[in-house]
Amino acid sequence: MEFWILPLLGGVLIGLAATILLYFNGKIAGVSGILGGALKAPAKENYWRYFFILGLVLGGFFLNLFYPQFFKYEPPMGWTAAIIAGLIVGYSTRLGSGCTSGHGVCGLARFSKRSWLATVTFIISAMITVAVVKLF
Repeated sequence: MEFWILPLLGGVLIGLAATILLYFNGKIAGVSGILGGALKAPAKENYWRYFFILGLVLGGFFLNLFYPQFFKYEPPMGWTAAIIAGLIVGYSTRLGSGCTSGHGVCGLARFSKRSWLATVTFIISAMITVAVVKLF
């Protein structure tokens, strides 16, 4: 299979899922906001969040069945540093009022100026982080 087909298919599926969620539920597919809302006290209006998260987990499960090589990753900085980095990212998504899925996928598609600024900030921050990590 050509190397570009799987990423293209993944992008199409992400866009389709975000469109379906917005059309049928009126909600933006920002994963950090969905997860944050699901962690609050269980409520009837949060059921869609649980199913969304279940879909993410099941997607990973089935991907592992067909492409187990994708799950054989060892972070170069070690698992402790990776977990700390993940927590910092989680905090930052709350600080920035959203994550790349909410701003980058859904916000840009809605021509949101705030999402455009957030996405550019994400990309610049990622570039600086890569440069600093490669420097040290």
